[in-house]
Amino acid sequence: MNNPFDYIPSAECEEAFSKLVARAETLKGSSRPEDINFCRELEEGKMLGVLIAKDKEGASHTLYAFSGQLGDRGFHFPGFVEPVFDYLQPTGYFKTKEREISQQNRDITLYEEETLGRINEEYEQAKRRYDAELSEYREKFRLSKLERKARRESGLADEAELASMIRQSQFEKAELNRHKKRLKAELEPFESKLKEAQSHLASLKERRRSDSEALQDWLFINFRLLNARGEWKSLKEIFAETSLKIPPSGAGECCAPKLLQSAYLQDWQPVAMAEYWYGKPKGGEVRRHGESYPACRGKCIPVLSWMLQGLPIHPPIENESHSIKTPEPEIIYENRWFCVVNKPSGMLSVPGKGPAISLQKWLEEKYGPERSVKLAHRLDQDTSGLVVATFGDLSFKVMQSLFARRRVRKTYIADLEGDYVSGGIPGKGRIELPLSPDWLDRPRQRVDHEGGKEAVTEYEFVAVSEGRSRIEFHPLTGRTHQLRVHSASESGLGMPIVGDRLYGKRGGKATERLHLHAKKIEFTFPIDNEYYSFELPVPF
Repeated sequence: MNNPFDYIPSAECEEAFSKLVARAETLKGSSRPEDINFCRELEEGKMLGVLIAKDKEGASHTLYAFSGQLGDRGFHFPGFVEPVFDYLQPTGYFKTKEREISQQNRDITLYEEETLGRINEEYEQAKRRYDAELSEYREKFRLSKLERKARRESGLADEAELASMIRQSQFEKAELNRHKKRLKAELEPFESKLKEAQSHLASLKERRRSDSEALQDWLFINFRLLNARGEWKSLKEIFAETSLKIPPSGAGECCAPKLLQSAYLQDWQPVAMAEYWYGKPKGGEVRRHGESYPACRGKCIPVLSWMLQGLPIHPPIENESHSIKTPEPEIIYENRWFCVVNKPSGMLSVPGKGPAISLQKWLEEKYGPERSVKLAHRLDQDTSGLVVATFGDLSFKVMQSLFARRRVRKTYIADLEGDYVSGGIPGKGRIELPLSPDWLDRPRQRVDHEGGKEAVTEYEFVAVSEGRSRIEFHPLTGRTHQLRVHSASESGLGMPIVGDRLYGKRGGKATERLHLHAKKIEFTFPIDNEYYSFELPVPF
């Protein structure tokens, strides 16, 4: 079977998905509320999966799944496989406990807003009276102290009067302390009542936390998954062996686990699987209606690493790597402070987890440790073109400062899927879409207007040919996958870069490279105050 994390959909999967889409289209004209709700939820965005499997007699079967839940019927919907673990039965343990925790939430909110709020207001009123009275006494005694000071400084007071003033001062200090004690005693019942209420609220929250953790633990223990050898393992056991330790929300509820579990339970052999996005993109993710996507990595790598055991897949999930040999980098310029390198597509900029050599490692081997060579910036693995590397700490800091202050002008050339003219996209412009990592599906990035980092790209289209648009990019920031996301996102250009199998089309030629090239780089180097400009031809 194909690797769920790195595949091009088979013809059988494409045909099966087309039938599923056709079925969804026919339901749009239905008058049944459940059909209307089904279509409405699909159009809001949902991952759909298909699996081709064979039974013992060699007959082929097609299975369908959707990620998460759909409609009021939760996991269940005709024509789709059952959930791996149906924990959403209305009268079942999970929903019963979930209702109890929801009631705890309501009780906590009510207690916090009404009971604790009233007690806190009573305390604040008493505290204001306490502070006002105490301030009044302090002001009275302050004025009395000033009068005595003035009398002493006048020199008119005799010894008897001075002694009287000392006694008066001592009395007023004692009187102030007596008032403090009395007022504190009057405030103490309000303080005690408030502390008791706060303690009760803390106990309610602790119980809710404990019940929530116990319910999650119950779910993770009872959510059990099969592998191809017929062995079972719970979500808790699977994720205990990972760095996450605790399963993330929705683990095991994606399309692939549902499809594999259904096939295994029927003793069918999975042959081909694919997942497709249907509807609008969600939550800043770059998704295109009708395009296929790999299984998510954060939730599905641990789950599928277990479920695929005993099932021959190609390539093996444990050995994902770029098997195509990349050409050597080329030094196109060098001086005492820096060098400029032509990085080939397919080469990592910095070392990764696997054995593949990176540009950084290649440069270290070429120049040796005495040159202290460092990359001043990076390109994605599949992007080709110009990279500046520095020699020594001073040059590195200077070059980093130039990038940080946007004093380096970078020009990229890319081919985008589609005709920008017929698509009504402006011929030139500026894209400002903040980006953040999709933590459960690394290395994907997402548009994030709330917590994302600024990402700004200027662009200008330069040609259109055979359904593709050539574009010139000038990124003003250097975020991970910035040009790829700004191209593919519906909030950006809505046209993925050709060969981008992460954000664009996964069909077509499996070997077609990413059509993104760092063509030109320009800067004035402060150490020698020289202007430098380097340019490469476009290799595609």
